[in-house]
Amino acid sequence: MSQLSGQRIMVTGGAGFLGRVVCDRLREHGPAEIIVPRKAKYDLTEQSDVRKMLDETKPDAIVHLAAVVGGIGANRENPGLYFYQNAIMGILLMEEARKRGVQKYVTVGTICSYPKFTPVPFSEDALWDGYPEETNAPYGIAKKALLVQGQAYRQQYGFKAITLLPVNLYGPGDNFDPKSSHVIPAIIKKVIDAREAKQPFIDVWGTGSASREFLYVDDAAEGIAKATAEYDSPDPVNLGSGMEITIRQLTETICELCKFGGELRWDPTKPDGQPRRCLDVTRAKERFGFVAKTDFREGLLKTIAWYEKNRV
Repeated sequence: MSQLSGQRIMVTGGAGFLGRVVCDRLREHGPAEIIVPRKAKYDLTEQSDVRKMLDETKPDAIVHLAAVVGGIGANRENPGLYFYQNAIMGILLMEEARKRGVQKYVTVGTICSYPKFTPVPFSEDALWDGYPEETNAPYGIAKKALLVQGQAYRQQYGFKAITLLPVNLYGPGDNFDPKSSHVIPAIIKKVIDAREAKQPFIDVWGTGSASREFLYVDDAAEGIAKATAEYDSPDPVNLGSGMEITIRQLTETICELCKFGGELRWDPTKPDGQPRRCLDVTRAKERFGFVAKTDFREGLLKTIAWYEKNRV
């Protein structure tokens, strides 16, 4: 029987891209209830709302997914907003959860917390070896502060807080708004728009030389659910696929899968972001048996098919 059987589990951000799938995976563990608070009712940046939410819902466990996120452009335009809102939501929620005796607290952090020049593959032990990449440092540091809060609360209060660090996610239901989307949905939209308009080329940010690792949303949700049920340690844990691809290779693959044969015009005046991203995923496998299963091309095809069906 799962440790989550019969429990009341709150998932902040549970109506979002990742949150919906996390809720589905958690239901497989037999909880009494999955609670998904909505922003219209509870503002997690307001202490009074956080207190009211926890007093009304009385969760046994919390998975904190709610975040204010975006791609490089959105991070550059909103550094103060992204720092404050992400930090304050997590700080308030963990403190009020501790006071109410919540039995398990899961912070879902970000790969943006790693130093800009982290040796590849990124080991969790390298988190403090330097400053994050500048364009997303405020967001990454806000999330990293919540790791420290969880470790401090475990040390002082015996509070069972864990921290997970998922790599860049993608999949059906992702955010395709060009103002705030991440790289895969942004490129898919750009390529399909160009194909439909019969454009001979697309413009792409940066040089294409930066690398990234991507994790399919269903795999990420499986890892989060397994950790919520089985993992209990102060050590942060990477969630990834262990696969590295350059932005140039990624863009060329998406063009191929979307049947777009136009030219790629790279704009080196735009930032590449962090030079490389690829995770050491050993700890997740050793600590709670998580291994990503989805083939990357298969995941891209499913994401493209979803967008083709659901775009306006």
